[in-house]
Amino acid sequence: MSIRAAVIGCGDVSAVHFQALEKLDGVQLAGVCDTDPGRLAAAVQAYGVPGYPDHLSLLEAVGPDVVHITTPHNMHASVASDCLERGVSAIVEKPLAHTLAEGRRLVQAARNGTAKIGVCFQNRYNSTAQAMHALLASGELGAVAGASATVMWHRNADYYRSRPWRGTWEGGGGGLMMNQAIHTVDLLQWLVGDVVSLSGHAATRFLGGSIDVEDTAEFVAEHAGGARSAFYATLANAVNAPVTLEIVAEKATLSLRGDLTVTYADGRVETVPERASTSGGRDYWGASHELLIADFYARLDDPVPFWIDPAEAEKSLRIVKDLYRQSYPNSVHEVM
Repeated sequence: MSIRAAVIGCGDVSAVHFQALEKLDGVQLAGVCDTDPGRLAAAVQAYGVPGYPDHLSLLEAVGPDVVHITTPHNMHASVASDCLERGVSAIVEKPLAHTLAEGRRLVQAARNGTAKIGVCFQNRYNSTAQAMHALLASGELGAVAGASATVMWHRNADYYRSRPWRGTWEGGGGGLMMNQAIHTVDLLQWLVGDVVSLSGHAATRFLGGSIDVEDTAEFVAEHAGGARSAFYATLANAVNAPVTLEIVAEKATLSLRGDLTVTYADGRVETVPERASTSGGRDYWGASHELLIADFYARLDDPVPFWIDPAEAEKSLRIVKDLYRQSYPNSVHEVM
């Protein structure tokens, strides 16, 4: 018997979810949903399935086993909670939610329910990230002294005009840190350890007048275990440069910029290449959406939660919101 899947939200990132579904044996796309009539009509025509203007109608009419939630950020938690209440498993695009309160609600809903839920931090499936994690977990590199990361990307006003929710607190829950850099924040805390304290600042340096949220941010974080990391991100760069992540351990330095270079203290150098992206999405989304989605379906019958579940995804959300609290202490916006 095939698994019935549905996609809620037919915007940009849905393309990689549709393509991943087409490659899964035993999975049938049974319906799509979008509040925008044009996007909904295009998806219905492209995939030949029923379309619905709201997610509750889809859940009732289609009865899916798994839903892919690729909506604006401020809908993630509410749509996912509605799925879990009906016993429907869900794959949710990052971030977990647009506020901490909504994120906590989804974490609790996942703990109370029987359906499975996963969050798309797909870069954990990258060849380079997997190699870094394996090396650090093995203990052969010794203790981690520190780390640094950069996200040097470019976005312009047209990017925000095309999807106005992106540049707002209400729709996105933040800007650069919630929509682009949160993937690197997630890798940093996954590889180096939970963040126990943070000092930083977010600001609008480049896109003032076009967005309400930040386009540049920096922080220094202390991790459980004693390591310290430094982080910088901006959308004011001239191009979308490769994300960098460097981790310094006692016996080696791990340097990620596209491929991974491992430089050992004894002079040995090893390189781990990254896979090329084969999806219909943008190159800067990475190459691993399909791997995460396939792994989620493979684990549907596993009694334990998916390994990137709401509780795990909440870690990066808390880091970003801590940065916002420090940067906008008197804000009237919902930055929590």
